[in-house]
Amino acid sequence: MADNAKIINQLRALVLLTQTEEQIARTRIAQARTEAVRRELTQNADHAAERTRAITDQLRALGGVPDVVTPVVGRLSAVLKAGFEQAEPIEEALLQDLSLEHQLLDRATYLKVLADQAELPRVRSLAERLITAHEATVEWLTVVLAEEAMGGPAALQPTPIQRVAGTAARAANAPVRFWANRVNQIADTVQQRREDAGERLDEASDRASTLAGAVRETLTAGRSAALRRAERVARREGNRDAAEAARAAREELGDVTADELPIKGYDTLSTQDAIKAVKELKKAHDVRVIIRYEETHKNRTSVVNATQTQLAALAKEAVGVDS
Repeated sequence: MADNAKIINQLRALVLLTQTEEQIARTRIAQARTEAVRRELTQNADHAAERTRAITDQLRALGGVPDVVTPVVGRLSAVLKAGFEQAEPIEEALLQDLSLEHQLLDRATYLKVLADQAELPRVRSLAERLITAHEATVEWLTVVLAEEAMGGPAALQPTPIQRVAGTAARAANAPVRFWANRVNQIADTVQQRREDAGERLDEASDRASTLAGAVRETLTAGRSAALRRAERVARREGNRDAAEAARAAREELGDVTADELPIKGYDTLSTQDAIKAVKELKKAHDVRVIIRYEETHKNRTSVVNATQTQLAALAKEAVGVDS
């Protein structure tokens, strides 16, 4: 009876956590970068709902109290989590998702051992099903985080508030602020040489140096032109670091010429040839440049998806996940 009591307690905890997992998956659907990811998240949420029902069935079979309150608590937990994480960068929200999946995986593993000791084959079978599901989700989230760490774009994109939070976090980082100041120096030089009220070069370059997502949402086409001039001035004056920061910002905007792309003659390639060429890229930076350029210019869904898949493959390699 004591072993069954432990099993019932674990099943109750798993219902709560799985319900939370489902609701989080549904909130992530709106953050999916592609339709394929959106479908995958929808399936994950539906599968989590199925697991909730299976766990509840086992609870009833073992004489546990039929689940009524726990799903409501799970939904509330997910809603609160979604609200709180808006004040955090996307990577922090994903790390919390990963923590939840690890807890689910660990509890499922513990449940399997308990079921073995209690000689409950149905509970053991359920535990094995849960272990398989959570191992796959842990791997997926690990890869998404690796994509983000490599500069993205990741399978999930931050909400507008999370972009601001991420920008603020990066701005607080001392090395980043150093490069921001360097680009500002170049911007000030350009502004002194050519006053133009419509182009705030110091603002554009400052924002550009904060990198990644913030650049893409905050810089306008006019600022793109300003970045090009800032880069030219920086190179002319031998300030390589500032020039590279400005170029990185242009790449984030997709504002590069065909000659600057890592794939020779990319603009002349058919969709199938472009996909084939993308699969040969071995550097995350090169993949990011192609993604941004493709989205900004041709926006061929199949090419964007193939490029995202290649980035995921590089991320898997980086974290030691088998493809």
